[in-house]
Amino acid sequence: MIRLFLLLSLPLYILDQFTKSWIVQHFRLYEHEQEVIPGIFWLHHASNTGVAFGMFNGTQYANYAFAAISLGALAFIYVMHGKGLFPGKLSRLAVALLVSGIFGNLTDRLFRNHDGGRLFDGTFFDGYVVDFLRFDFGFWPFHPWPSFNVADSCVVCAAILLAVASFVETPGKPAEKSKPA
Repeated sequence: MIRLFLLLSLPLYILDQFTKSWIVQHFRLYEHEQEVIPGIFWLHHASNTGVAFGMFNGTQYANYAFAAISLGALAFIYVMHGKGLFPGKLSRLAVALLVSGIFGNLTDRLFRNHDGGRLFDGTFFDGYVVDFLRFDFGFWPFHPWPSFNVADSCVVCAAILLAVASFVETPGKPAEKSKPA
Protein backbone atom coordinates (compact mmCIF):
# COMPACT_ATOMS: atom_id res chain seq x y z
CA MET A 1 0.00 0.00 0.00
CA ILE A 2 2.90 2.35 0.71
CA ARG A 3 4.14 1.87 -2.85
CA LEU A 4 0.70 2.82 -4.17
CA PHE A 5 0.73 5.98 -2.07
CA LEU A 6 4.18 6.92 -3.36
CA LEU A 7 3.46 6.07 -6.99
CA LEU A 8 -0.11 7.37 -7.23
CA SER A 9 -1.25 9.47 -4.26
CA LEU A 10 1.86 11.62 -4.02
CA PRO A 11 2.10 12.45 -7.76
CA LEU A 12 -1.64 13.25 -7.88
CA TYR A 13 -1.31 15.44 -4.79
CA ILE A 14 1.62 17.28 -6.41
CA LEU A 15 -0.34 17.65 -9.68
CA ASP A 16 -3.31 19.03 -7.74
CA GLN A 17 -1.21 21.60 -5.90
CA PHE A 18 0.77 22.53 -9.03
CA THR A 19 -2.37 23.11 -11.12
CA LYS A 20 -4.03 25.15 -8.37
CA SER A 21 -0.92 27.30 -7.93
CA TRP A 22 -0.70 27.79 -11.70
CA ILE A 23 -4.32 28.92 -11.82
CA VAL A 24 -3.84 31.30 -8.89
CA GLN A 25 -0.79 32.79 -10.63
CA HIS A 26 -2.46 33.22 -14.04
CA PHE A 27 -6.15 33.89 -13.28
CA ARG A 28 -7.58 36.46 -10.89
CA LEU A 29 -10.35 35.17 -8.67
CA TYR A 30 -13.66 35.28 -10.59
CA GLU A 31 -12.34 37.90 -13.05
CA HIS A 32 -11.83 36.04 -16.30
CA GLU A 33 -11.78 32.60 -17.82
CA GLN A 34 -10.09 30.89 -20.72
CA GLU A 35 -12.22 28.85 -23.09
CA VAL A 36 -10.40 25.59 -23.87
CA ILE A 37 -13.09 23.71 -25.80
CA PRO A 38 -15.60 26.16 -27.30
CA GLY A 39 -18.91 26.06 -25.49
CA ILE A 40 -17.91 23.10 -23.29
CA PHE A 41 -14.77 23.60 -21.17
CA TRP A 42 -13.20 26.63 -19.49
CA LEU A 43 -10.36 27.34 -17.06
CA HIS A 44 -11.01 29.96 -14.39
CA HIS A 45 -10.22 30.72 -10.74
CA ALA A 46 -13.00 30.07 -8.24
CA SER A 47 -12.91 29.72 -4.46
CA ASN A 48 -14.77 27.20 -2.35
CA THR A 49 -14.74 26.96 1.43
CA GLY A 50 -17.62 24.51 1.37
CA VAL A 51 -18.06 21.09 -0.18
CA ALA A 52 -19.38 19.71 -3.47
CA PHE A 53 -21.65 21.99 -5.49
CA GLY A 54 -20.66 24.94 -3.28
CA MET A 55 -22.76 23.78 -0.33
CA PHE A 56 -21.80 25.61 2.89
CA ASN A 57 -19.50 27.90 0.89
CA GLY A 58 -18.62 31.01 2.86
CA THR A 59 -19.96 29.81 6.21
CA GLN A 60 -17.98 31.01 9.20
CA TYR A 61 -16.52 27.74 10.47
CA ALA A 62 -16.54 25.75 7.22
CA ASN A 63 -12.76 25.29 7.08
CA TYR A 64 -12.64 23.99 10.66
CA ALA A 65 -15.55 21.63 10.11
CA PHE A 66 -14.33 20.27 6.78
CA ALA A 67 -10.73 19.98 7.98
CA ALA A 68 -12.00 17.91 10.91
CA ILE A 69 -14.09 15.78 8.54
CA SER A 70 -11.03 15.28 6.29
CA LEU A 71 -8.84 14.22 9.21
CA GLY A 72 -11.62 11.94 10.45
CA ALA A 73 -11.90 10.37 6.99
CA LEU A 74 -8.15 9.73 6.90
CA ALA A 75 -8.31 8.12 10.36
CA PHE A 76 -11.28 6.01 9.24
CA ILE A 77 -9.40 4.87 6.13
CA TYR A 78 -6.41 3.91 8.27
CA VAL A 79 -8.56 1.88 10.69
CA MET A 80 -10.55 0.19 7.92
CA HIS A 81 -7.33 -0.71 6.10
CA GLY A 82 -6.11 -2.36 9.31
CA LYS A 83 -9.34 -4.39 9.40
CA GLY A 84 -8.79 -5.67 5.88
CA LEU A 85 -11.66 -3.81 4.25
CA PHE A 86 -9.60 -2.87 1.18
CA PRO A 87 -8.51 -6.32 0.04
CA GLY A 88 -8.24 -6.01 -3.72
CA LYS A 89 -6.63 -3.85 -6.33
CA LEU A 90 -9.75 -1.74 -6.98
CA SER A 91 -10.31 -0.81 -3.36
CA ARG A 92 -6.62 -0.09 -2.77
CA LEU A 93 -6.54 2.08 -5.89
CA ALA A 94 -9.63 3.88 -4.62
CA VAL A 95 -8.01 4.50 -1.24
CA ALA A 96 -4.89 5.91 -2.89
CA LEU A 97 -7.05 8.27 -4.97
CA LEU A 98 -9.11 9.24 -1.95
CA VAL A 99 -6.05 10.03 0.15
CA SER A 100 -4.57 12.28 -2.56
CA GLY A 101 -7.88 14.11 -2.95
CA ILE A 102 -8.37 14.60 0.77
CA PHE A 103 -4.84 15.90 1.26
CA GLY A 104 -5.09 18.16 -1.79
CA ASN A 105 -8.17 20.02 -0.60
CA LEU A 106 -7.10 19.94 3.06
CA THR A 107 -3.83 21.67 2.11
CA ASP A 108 -5.85 24.46 0.51
CA ARG A 109 -8.11 24.91 3.53
CA LEU A 110 -5.19 25.05 5.92
CA PHE A 111 -2.51 26.92 4.01
CA ARG A 112 -3.87 29.01 1.09
CA ASN A 113 -4.02 32.78 1.43
CA HIS A 114 -7.65 33.85 1.32
CA ASP A 115 -6.65 37.06 -0.46
CA GLY A 116 -5.20 35.78 -3.70
CA GLY A 117 -4.92 32.05 -3.11
CA ARG A 118 -1.15 31.77 -2.71
CA LEU A 119 0.02 28.69 -0.83
CA PHE A 120 1.69 29.16 2.59
CA ASP A 121 1.09 32.92 2.46
CA GLY A 122 -1.92 33.33 4.69
CA THR A 123 -3.43 32.73 8.06
CA PHE A 124 -3.72 29.09 9.14
CA PHE A 125 -7.26 27.73 8.49
CA ASP A 126 -8.26 30.82 6.49
CA GLY A 127 -7.77 29.41 2.99
CA TYR A 128 -10.10 28.14 0.36
CA VAL A 129 -10.14 25.27 -2.09
CA VAL A 130 -9.14 26.47 -5.55
CA ASP A 131 -11.55 25.21 -8.21
CA PHE A 132 -10.69 25.86 -11.84
CA LEU A 133 -12.23 23.30 -14.21
CA ARG A 134 -15.64 24.34 -15.54
CA PHE A 135 -17.74 22.26 -17.92
CA ASP A 136 -21.10 22.91 -19.55
CA PHE A 137 -22.52 20.15 -21.73
CA GLY A 138 -25.75 22.03 -22.38
CA PHE A 139 -28.15 19.63 -20.66
CA TRP A 140 -29.24 18.91 -17.11
CA PRO A 141 -27.43 18.17 -14.76
CA PHE A 142 -24.35 19.31 -16.65
CA HIS A 143 -25.58 22.82 -17.56
CA PRO A 144 -23.22 24.05 -16.15
CA TRP A 145 -21.45 21.58 -13.89
CA PRO A 146 -19.97 23.21 -10.75
CA SER A 147 -16.26 24.01 -10.96
CA PHE A 148 -13.85 21.43 -9.57
CA ASN A 149 -10.16 20.53 -9.39
CA VAL A 150 -7.80 17.54 -9.58
CA ALA A 151 -8.38 16.59 -5.92
CA ASP A 152 -12.15 16.58 -6.44
CA SER A 153 -11.68 14.34 -9.48
CA CYS A 154 -9.65 11.92 -7.37
CA VAL A 155 -12.36 11.78 -4.70
CA VAL A 156 -15.13 11.14 -7.24
CA CYS A 157 -13.13 8.42 -9.02
CA ALA A 158 -12.36 6.87 -5.62
CA ALA A 159 -16.04 6.80 -4.69
CA ILE A 160 -16.93 5.08 -7.97
CA LEU A 161 -14.12 2.53 -7.55
CA LEU A 162 -15.11 1.81 -3.94
CA ALA A 163 -18.71 1.23 -5.03
CA VAL A 164 -17.59 -1.20 -7.74
CA ALA A 165 -15.13 -2.88 -5.38
CA SER A 166 -17.88 -3.44 -2.81
CA PHE A 167 -19.57 -5.75 -5.32
CA VAL A 168 -16.53 -7.60 -6.68
CA GLU A 169 -14.10 -7.84 -3.75
CA THR A 170 -14.42 -9.89 -0.60
CA PRO A 171 -13.14 -8.27 2.59
CA GLY A 172 -9.93 -9.89 3.73
CA LYS A 173 -8.34 -10.56 7.05
CA PRO A 174 -7.04 -7.66 9.14
CA ALA A 175 -3.61 -6.49 8.08
CA GLU A 176 -1.04 -8.32 10.14
CA LYS A 177 1.52 -6.32 11.99
CA SER A 178 5.06 -7.64 11.90
CA LYS A 179 6.24 -8.82 15.27
CA PRO A 180 9.80 -8.37 16.47
CA ALA A 181 11.91 -11.51 16.23
